[in-house]
Amino acid sequence: QVQLVESGGGLVQPGGSLRLSCAPSGSGFNIYPVGWYRQAPGNKRELVSTFTSSGTTNYADSVKGRFTMSRDNARNTVSLQMNNLNVEDTAVYYCNANKYLGATTENIWGPGTQVTVSS
Repeated sequence: QVQLVESGGGLVQPGGSLRLSCAPSGSGFNIYPVGWYRQAPGNKRELVSTFTSSGTTNYADSVKGRFTMSRDNARNTVSLQMNNLNVEDTAVYYCNANKYLGATTENIWGPGTQVTVSS
């Protein structure tokens, strides 16, 4: 059952931009996206950006100044604006969310969206 829907991936040339979005699916009850991770072939999944409990936003050093994450509370959507992309940004990007189930919280993942940066 897909609980998160990601969109916006694709093929872009170096220096280009893409905007990823993540939102709960129609059955996504009490699910709140909180960040983005990525995984390149042969590599471990790594943090790209995440909201903290204190209200700030953390970014991986490799994307600082180029990527911006934002939240639309009305639509419960989290977006990742990616500018000045380079080939090292090529990866599958995964949305990360918290799912609240009564007194417990479950961390869940979207299916991923491919971002390919190539000339």
